[in-house]
Amino acid sequence: MHTSLNTEQQILSELAAGKRAATESVYKQHHNIVVHWINNHGGTVADAEDIFQEAMVVLFEKAQSEDFRLTCRIGTYLFAVSKHLWYKKIQQLQKQPSSLPESGESDDPAELAYEDDITSHHEREAHYEQLYAAMEQLGEPCRSLLQAYYHKDKSMQEIAADFGYTNPDNAKTQKYKCLTRLRKLFYGVQAKW
Repeated sequence: MHTSLNTEQQILSELAAGKRAATESVYKQHHNIVVHWINNHGGTVADAEDIFQEAMVVLFEKAQSEDFRLTCRIGTYLFAVSKHLWYKKIQQLQKQPSSLPESGESDDPAELAYEDDITSHHEREAHYEQLYAAMEQLGEPCRSLLQAYYHKDKSMQEIAADFGYTNPDNAKTQKYKCLTRLRKLFYGVQAKW
């Protein structure tokens, strides 16, 4: 058992590093179990595929967190996350109150932790969507300038040259103005949500 947990930790490390072989291994081992379960609980193959992909994203995000410690097997974690995601989807379709169906209710701290992971994942997705919407409203050249600095890790010297500013200080001033506009747009977008 100790050896298998070490292997599971190794797979998580490889997932966090973005190694395709680890992703494929986890997918091959656990995909059919989740698909079969969702099919037996009222879902289609397409539903099951979507749920499994979302559970894989949750696992990938958690694997990248230094604080995350897997206390069960990867398959158990994926199954629990998938189960909770499926119950949430059913609730949304039926527009019922936000409690899980009786068969899914649990006071088990491990199951509640999965719920927290899923909630955190959805909050992060919503945050990125809001940021994307604000970036779309920002316009040029601010959008490209901020992407050059934050996404492409370009220096102020490179940005000054690329955007035609006379020196890095002027580029830095413009970046600050763009960031201020983005914050106003982001919080304005956030208020609409």
